[in-house]
Amino acid sequence: MRTLLVVLAFLAPPSFAADPVLRPSAQLLFKQPELLQAGRCVAYREGGSGWVMTEPVYYLKGTVLAAEVRTRHLGRCPTVPGKNIEQYSREEFNRHALAYPCVAETAPERDEQLGVVRLQVADWETPHGVRAASAGRLYRGMFIDRKLEKGMEIELEADLLGTCDQ
Repeated sequence: MRTLLVVLAFLAPPSFAADPVLRPSAQLLFKQPELLQAGRCVAYREGGSGWVMTEPVYYLKGTVLAAEVRTRHLGRCPTVPGKNIEQYSREEFNRHALAYPCVAETAPERDEQLGVVRLQVADWETPHGVRAASAGRLYRGMFIDRKLEKGMEIELEADLLGTCDQ
């Protein structure tokens, strides 16, 4: 009986397996913290895809105020039955973007660690075409559902940001 208990103890999952998984954004903060130090200019970019005729690149630039690793519960992504994300209205897309990161309907909910950067907005250029309504966080002078203004603060995952000189 004692041998069976010892074997079961070795086969039991280790206690650290319950720790939240590090997302790439959190890994970036640990591996290269100098990239996201307070006061550094960073940019969030969207677009630019295509081989022959590339789409324009839209951006949001700002100054890092703080960067931290947070544990967040990833719930189910909101979906619209019968539509894929490219067919979403702007409101449907915003609901999805605000919930992101999230898990698919078939995946179990879980906790993960995210690298979150709070930045102060300095400059931006956003798309205005109807095609861009469900293509990204930037659209018609808005960041998701908030009107962009100089000096406003937003939060993004660290791996979505690059330096201003890229």
